[in-house]
Amino acid sequence: MSLKRREFLELTAATAAMSMIGLRAARAQSADVIRIGIAATGPRTSDPNQTTQGGDNWATEQIYEQLVRPDDGAFATTPDQYVPTLATEWTTSPDAKTWTFKLRQGVQFHKGYGEMTSDDVVFSFKRAIKDGTNTTILANIADVVAKGPYEVDVQLKTPDVNLLGTSIFCNNTSIVSKKAFDKIGAAKFATDAVGTGPYELTRFDNQWGAAMKRHEGYWDTKNKAKIANVECVYIADTTARTLALLSGDVDMIEAVRAPGWVDSMLQRDSTLKFDMTAPGSFNTLHVNLNRKPFDNLKVRQAIMYAVDRHAVADALKPMGGFTAGLQPDFFPAGFKTQDLPPELQYNYDPAKAKALLAEAGFPNGFDFDSNCSQREDYSSIMLIVQEQLRAVGMRMNLHIGDHTAYHADNHMDKNTLALHSSSYPPIPTQLYFQQLSTKSEVKADGSGGINYSHYGVAMPGIDGLLDKALQSTDFKSYVDYCKQIELQVLRDLPLIGMSTLSFTVARNARISLGYDVKSGYARWRFHRATKTA
Repeated sequence: MSLKRREFLELTAATAAMSMIGLRAARAQSADVIRIGIAATGPRTSDPNQTTQGGDNWATEQIYEQLVRPDDGAFATTPDQYVPTLATEWTTSPDAKTWTFKLRQGVQFHKGYGEMTSDDVVFSFKRAIKDGTNTTILANIADVVAKGPYEVDVQLKTPDVNLLGTSIFCNNTSIVSKKAFDKIGAAKFATDAVGTGPYELTRFDNQWGAAMKRHEGYWDTKNKAKIANVECVYIADTTARTLALLSGDVDMIEAVRAPGWVDSMLQRDSTLKFDMTAPGSFNTLHVNLNRKPFDNLKVRQAIMYAVDRHAVADALKPMGGFTAGLQPDFFPAGFKTQDLPPELQYNYDPAKAKALLAEAGFPNGFDFDSNCSQREDYSSIMLIVQEQLRAVGMRMNLHIGDHTAYHADNHMDKNTLALHSSSYPPIPTQLYFQQLSTKSEVKADGSGGINYSHYGVAMPGIDGLLDKALQSTDFKSYVDYCKQIELQVLRDLPLIGMSTLSFTVARNARISLGYDVKSGYARWRFHRATKTA
């Protein structure tokens, strides 16, 4: 089939998909609505305690709030950078195990459900701890206790100097109305939950999307939503989503995070704006220490010298970023390359890689098999790695297949070099626990976690340092232990930081968010946005 013929068929299919969605460009041109195209087939829930699909969080971000949050368009990289939201102030005990929050008075829930009080906060937290989608981290909360109508204590089992980021600014612990939950019941609450945010839900359609209108009784009168309505429209097909933006049917879309996509979009419309979070996803490469010859440190060091990680990041530009270790350099435990000991900088050096392989007993290199997802960001990275490893004699037979099946195989310990993509806030211990701790070791029966390298089991790991970090009662000690973990991982090389990949949204130039997107999760609020007709 010719390229023109294939493009014609793709555009025809996309146009048909758009007609099924039933959008109207005239509506999108209105200054009273902002519409975003979500890269999924349909919403699953509007309950922030139950969201598992990233796209659903665009709506929950507008509808709900937590006790604290970072500034719009940013991560809070230290505890003092969190902004009072539904709580006006907070204190912590010397042992970092009891946190006391004073609540903002006069905050009104949507749809006439009255004022938020400590009863709603206690209810929201206990519901999240019991049956939310983030119970592992929230399990450290021993109790949440009301101390009057406008004050609560969060009592912990072990210290957490990062509680604001691990458990307070968390989708699951968004504050919802207890009165609404009791009245309408759990089943309906899943698609009609009631929060305090700048927008309230007006429509939930599991085929179309979610619609919201401005919360006229919003507590922050200075930041009351400027645009009256928000619509999150689900358009899974990439071409259809792109056409919806270019035609004006939607104002912004979730981007395709693949090499060259931004440039191709700018060629079609040079006025488009792109908002990108840093770091976005962490792309890490797990080296299976139970697969020979990768149990040999010199072989793992050869990988580090053979792969030009700057070239990997450059291939993903403008979305790609470089990390010297596992954490970006602006995160608390991150390093710049020049600040690392010389032997841990691992600057690109194929000759050194070959020498290390010879020292390891492989002067002629070796062959091995590995699996990869066909998703663009995964396959782009691993194809570069394949070529660079081949250049020094490590001949990787790369099997590229379905994304879901790839992850299923990884969870059953069927890979050699397993690329993994996850997003993390500036709380380093979350990555260390999930990808490096013995508690997260992968199991052949699929019952384990995502420590695909078997680090800490096949060889000594970082569990002791991780425990000390998690038991820290001050932020400086916490960061010091995390930096020690970074250095230890660079010495042992069970896990390699390949690149970061920004979450990206393409938007029409008529939309101004009212702030710059610098970092943060793959969602941001629209209450400060303005739009020209």
